[in-house]
Parts: sequence; structure tokens; C-alpha cells
Amino acid sequence: MLKRIDVAHLKTGMFIQEFCGSWMYHPFWRSNFMLSEAEDLRRIRESALKEVWIDTRRGLDVDAGKEAERAEHVIPSPPPPRKAEVRPASLREEVARAAKICARAKESVTSMFMEARMGNAIEAEQAEPLVHEISNSVQRNPGALISLARLKTADNYTYMHSIAVCALMIALARQMQFDEAQTKNAGLAGLIHDVGKMRIPLEILNKNGKLTDEEFALMKTHPAEGYRILQDSSAVAPEVMDVCLAHHEKLDGTGYPQGLKGEGISLFARMSAICDVYDAITSARPYKSGWDPAESLHKMSEWKGHLDMYLFRAFVKSLGIYPIGSLVRLKSGRLGVVTEQNPASLLTPRVKVFFSTKSQSRLPPEQIDLARPGCPEKIISREEPENWNFQDLDDLWVIPAH
Repeated sequence: MLKRIDVAHLKTGMFIQEFCGSWMYHPFWRSNFMLSEAEDLRRIRESALKEVWIDTRRGLDVDAGKEAERAEHVIPSPPPPRKAEVRPASLREEVARAAKICARAKESVTSMFMEARMGNAIEAEQAEPLVHEISNSVQRNPGALISLARLKTADNYTYMHSIAVCALMIALARQMQFDEAQTKNAGLAGLIHDVGKMRIPLEILNKNGKLTDEEFALMKTHPAEGYRILQDSSAVAPEVMDVCLAHHEKLDGTGYPQGLKGEGISLFARMSAICDVYDAITSARPYKSGWDPAESLHKMSEWKGHLDMYLFRAFVKSLGIYPIGSLVRLKSGRLGVVTEQNPASLLTPRVKVFFSTKSQSRLPPEQIDLARPGCPEKIISREEPENWNFQDLDDLWVIPAH
């Protein structure tokens, strides 16, 4: 029997069926499990959760006295959640929400991947609430979370990369007009595509320098290792499994682990190859700086034997020719960083101007909407950040929410 109880009445030995509240309010990547650890009980009680659903057929029941107090909450099953309308939001509105989602998602992905490292099976479908929150953020404003997830540290790279690829896969799936089930699977595939890296020794996974040939050979086993991890899980969609195994395959057959070619690589795997490499090359690592987003798209467009160019064009449409964070030169000679896309035109985003190439000096930051009627400015070129040594580009596009 399912019962809704106050977290004060929760105890180890109970089976949690569902948390009463958003995924953002609880500290776990999964939503139903046996509560066996005192530490997990403490984390629940210290969270914002007030109530949980327990399944008394699979774990302990509440005490008799407390049962009487909460008798009105004993019902056959939790009511289905209402589907809230997702409305578009500006970057200013969405960036604070996206930051909270990124922070919570990092905790959840870290917890899920650590279970895989310890040899435990992961129930991938239990990460769906996390994917749902990321999907809603992308639907409100794709640039906010995708761009925030690009900002990584050495310690959290693998986990934030998973979140970024999840968001990029969702944005691409929506651009391709996938249905909700396909979009969810695309996001879930992106989220767990690198779970096999949990079978790679940490000294190799977190190495600051270039890998040796032997180390790289071991790193290349992570797709097959991830596939094996998911085989031990239940209810994993075939396309999710395939992305885990084939996200490093290339159209010309030079990828790994199977050397697949062309149409032999599934649609979802071809999508993931684009999303995976874009986030990898735009993210800073201890041994290299991240490439500028617009420059990254330009370089990727030249990798004809690597990527599916039809899907790549859809990917560019989902991000913009000049994605958020791109450094651009305007007709006036001023430099600016792209802060938001214009849905009606890929060539006229909003730009925060901050530098004059004529006087070689900083300017007071100024927002310019290149799509505004009569705007005299236009983008004339991409600029490579390393040629200018600006230290605050990310600060310029991350607009305060207040």
C-alpha cells in the first residue's frame, strides 16, 4: 500500500516510492528506493521536502499512532503530476533558474555515476525527472543552461559535460521536431552517454596532460563499458543504449569502438557525436582553453567525414550561428560578446559591446539588439578570444537575474 507521510515519520527500512515535490527539492538522482542508510535519512530531513510516499509492501510501515494521524493520506496511488505550461523566457529570466538546475543536476549525476563506479546497476529511467527539468529550461530559453553548463572546472568536468550534452541533445531534438518521448530519450542518452568513464581509473580520467597511447587505448574502452553498465539496468530504451556505445563513431568509419560508417550509425548516435564534440571543444580543460563557440561551429563545419552535415545544420539552427558567449567584431570596429539569440534571424543576435579596436580600449558595456529596426551595426567577423586575452568574457554574457 502506498502512503503519504511526513518526513519526520520516515525511518530506515522504509521504501520510498516518490518524493512529494520537485526534483529540485530533494538530494537524490532517483525517486524510489529502499531507505537503508542513516545518512540518506538525514539528507531528506534537511532538504526542503515535507512529505514522501512510501510503499508498505516493499518496506516498513509507519508506527500505529502515526498511522492514525495520517489515515486520510492512505490512498491507492499518488495522483499524477499536472503538466505545467512551459513559457518562453529571456536569458535574464532563465539564467538564475538554469544555474540552480545545473547545481542540482551536478549533484545527481555525480551520485548516479558514483554508483556505477562502485559496480552497482543504475536505473536510468529514474533520472527522467532530472531530464525533464533540463528540458523545461531548454524550452524556456535554450541558451541559458547550455551556456552555463559549458563553464566547468577540472573536478566536475565529466558530470557537467553530461549535463551539457543532455541539454544540447534536447535542443537538437526539438529543432528536429521530435515528439516528447523521443526528446526525453535524446536527453537521457546525452545525460548518461559517458557513464562508462566510471570504469576508467581516476588518474587517467582526471589527467591534466595528454594521454599516452596506452592510456588513450584504455580511455577508448568507455563506450563499451558504459553499454555493459546499461545492460545491467532495466527499461533502458534502445536508442539510449546505442548512444552510449556509438557516440564516438564517425561517418567515414574512423571512429570507435566498432568503426561504423554512414547509415550504419544510428540517428541518435550521429546526433550525440555532434553534441559531444561541441561541448568538449568549447569547454576549458587544465591543458587547453575552450574554443570560442562561433569558431567551434565553423571548424566543425569542415569535418565532413566526421559529422552528419544535415544534422549539423539543424544543430547550428538550435544554437545560432553565433552562440551565446561568442566574441564578434561589429561594423563599427567594436567588439562584443553574444548574449542572446534572435529567434527570427541567426545573423542578428543581441550583443554586449565592451571594446573599441580603434582606440584599443575598454568601453562601458552596452547591449545592442542587432535585429532592432534601423540598427546601424552588424556582425562582420568572428574573433578568437586568445588573440585578445580578455579574462572576463564569461562574466559579460552571464547576465544577473536581478
